[in-house]
Amino acid sequence: MIIFLIVLAALIVAFPVLNMTVQSWLIVTSVVMALGLVSGATNALLSIILLLITIPLLVTLYYAPGLRNRFITGPLYRMVKSTMPPISQTEQEAIDAGTVWWDAELFAGKPDWNKLMSLPKPELNAEERAFIEGPVEELCDMSDDWDISHHRNDLPPEVWQYIKDQRFFALNASKDYGGLGFSAYAQSCIVQKLSTRSGTTAVTVMVPNSLGPAELLYHYGTEEQKNYYLPRLAVGTEVPCFGLTNPWAGSDAGSMPDSGVVCKQIVDGVETLGFRINWEKRYITLGPVSTLLGLAFKAYDPDKLLSDEYDLGITCVLIPTDTEGVSIGTRHLPLNAAFQNGPNWGEDVFVPMEWVIGGQEQIGKGWKMLMESLAAGRGISLPAAGAGAAKLAVRTSGAYSRVREQFGIEIGKFEGIEEALAGIGGLTYLLDAGRIVVTSALEIGEKPAILSAIVKQQCTDLSRIVVNHAMDLHGGKAICMGPGNYLARAYQQIPIGITVEGANILTRSLIIFGQGAMRCHPFLLKEVHAVNNADEEQGKEDFDRTMADHIKYVIGNCLRSVGYGASRGYLAKGTGQGAILRYSRQIDHLSASFAWLSDITLMILGGALKRKEMLSGRFADALSNLYLASSALKRFKDNGEDINEQPLLDWACQYSLYQVQEAIDGILRNFPMPFVGPVLRATIFPTGRYIHLPNDKLDQAVAELLQQPGPVRDRLTEDTFISDNPSEITAQLEHALALSIESYELRKRIKKAGYQQEADIGFEDWLAELHDEQVISTEEVDLLRRTREVVHAVINVDDFPQEIRNQEHGVDKQPIAVGAV
Repeated sequence: MIIFLIVLAALIVAFPVLNMTVQSWLIVTSVVMALGLVSGATNALLSIILLLITIPLLVTLYYAPGLRNRFITGPLYRMVKSTMPPISQTEQEAIDAGTVWWDAELFAGKPDWNKLMSLPKPELNAEERAFIEGPVEELCDMSDDWDISHHRNDLPPEVWQYIKDQRFFALNASKDYGGLGFSAYAQSCIVQKLSTRSGTTAVTVMVPNSLGPAELLYHYGTEEQKNYYLPRLAVGTEVPCFGLTNPWAGSDAGSMPDSGVVCKQIVDGVETLGFRINWEKRYITLGPVSTLLGLAFKAYDPDKLLSDEYDLGITCVLIPTDTEGVSIGTRHLPLNAAFQNGPNWGEDVFVPMEWVIGGQEQIGKGWKMLMESLAAGRGISLPAAGAGAAKLAVRTSGAYSRVREQFGIEIGKFEGIEEALAGIGGLTYLLDAGRIVVTSALEIGEKPAILSAIVKQQCTDLSRIVVNHAMDLHGGKAICMGPGNYLARAYQQIPIGITVEGANILTRSLIIFGQGAMRCHPFLLKEVHAVNNADEEQGKEDFDRTMADHIKYVIGNCLRSVGYGASRGYLAKGTGQGAILRYSRQIDHLSASFAWLSDITLMILGGALKRKEMLSGRFADALSNLYLASSALKRFKDNGEDINEQPLLDWACQYSLYQVQEAIDGILRNFPMPFVGPVLRATIFPTGRYIHLPNDKLDQAVAELLQQPGPVRDRLTEDTFISDNPSEITAQLEHALALSIESYELRKRIKKAGYQQEADIGFEDWLAELHDEQVISTEEVDLLRRTREVVHAVINVDDFPQEIRNQEHGVDKQPIAVGAV
């Protein structure tokens, strides 16, 4: 028995170490077991059982395709064909949208690290950098978020005009049509920087550059439409919005009841073919101020004016908002954010055919347009906004922890604060790495639909955790609203990003793994196409060949999972050296285990997995964190593997890989068939779970980096707006940090000498006493005075006259006295 297990373990380990093929492994295993059985060296019963597995697999997979077709793939084909529900057009278009890239490598269980690590480091060109340091900096300086959100509930007219004049609405639009022609990475950096200053400004800029009329026109519009509208959109002559969400169709946008019928109408004395549309939309950003409405609706042709088809499918049109029958202009107040957002509706609005985006030939192709645009766009704006909120939290929390003192010491030295700072720094490093990698993929022509969904969900969710930590750390400073509060609006409005462009709950539980399994799996989609092939004989042949490769793939991932798991990743090849090699090996193990577990789950549950959203959500967590961890490795490599940055890498990878491990553990513990989980656990964690969350020492190392000015802190918070106006709170905070560091040794010397300020002595009297006793010099008196003044300005919170509060809230009567009933 023991010899058998030793031999079997050696065979399993040999598979990944020697990079064996499944065929060679089956042959070697069969020969070794046969020799062991004949010689009596191994347990006879177990040897026979293993031979009854390996020999049939070897024969049917490689040497007897007819036998395989008769007993394995043929019955499977018939079973799948009889049970598989038909794929709807909208489902198929969602599946077909975009491309797969690094996500497919992670999903397949054997990632080719060269595909990620050879990706060029994204860099801003001279024009893009000049724009960020010029117009973006100026727009940030103009955007007083307290004035915008509290007093105006809108951008000031001069800010609106500046946005239009500097073509902020056309960041990614081609220069041929008056746009700036910036890269996806530049667009992301611009939105991120604006987000560190004003959420309202950032949203106003990001929406026209994301899913909307300009994007759809550029890719699908007629030349006439492009030449007319794109230059007008670029300079803000037209303000766009796009109507997709209906009160009855939110996340399930494909079920929208908004409809239009083909008809004819006399327009300017000419009989014109078009649609008569009725719709009701809500949550439409820029809608209340838009001049050009993009609209998605379901098109019908009851009179067969275009074809014999009645249901033409989802269609996208452009409608000037002053068109008769359009109602637009009222506002929602999403968490009291000041960006323009509101409902619109239309009753019997006539839309000529030339208003269809792309013209008449694009009728019915609207859902495909939207899915393809979303596949790329979802990876830019919202992740950038999340990164901006997180970077602001990093920059301010690190500084505040250094300048704020309690119990006679900086609060950043308290372990509770260090723990919060570690989460702020480590999660920001992680989510920003994910943002950078997905924009890099876009630059090489990928449209990574699954990765875009991952970074949207993860960046917005993780930024909420980061900002929550920052709020807790700042205490009372963060909860009192006013111009001196740099966190509250981000805290208040982060749920908006979590909700829009696919609510995160839906994205996690249905899209990332649900669509990811179809798109990223190397064989699943091919098998679906084979089963649905109208040529049944060709379908059977394709299914047989693909299923044979699929079985080999499953065997390979199982062997890698066991071998890598037994060695806790050390047998995996990985990539690079040092920390990169260590973590990439763990990713190799968890990737193989994820792929193996995915296939077994799909095989056992089949289509029922769609309804097991908790399991699907855990698979999404695993895939998402595999992506984030690998992105962190890429970021570390691109930054020159700076040893000073390694605490951030260690924290990010340990956190994310622990999440992968726990997600897999959750799947195993909650597997619908109780006996399956323990069996699979032995193949994934044969020596137990071995990845742990960052320890206290690592937390403290990350916390120290955030409180110390230097290259690492600057890289982590790159493109964060810090005002150079000394009356602005962010400028004051940076100044306070510098003075606190400059005066640190002096304050330490005074304290050590026993000259602590007593409660009954004023600060100026205390300074005079220290100076008179020659404990400090005149210059040092000035340094301590300046430090105290700026720190006081920073830790202070805003207050307002009661009369102003009453006026703002429409209260005429005097406030009730404190303690009154």
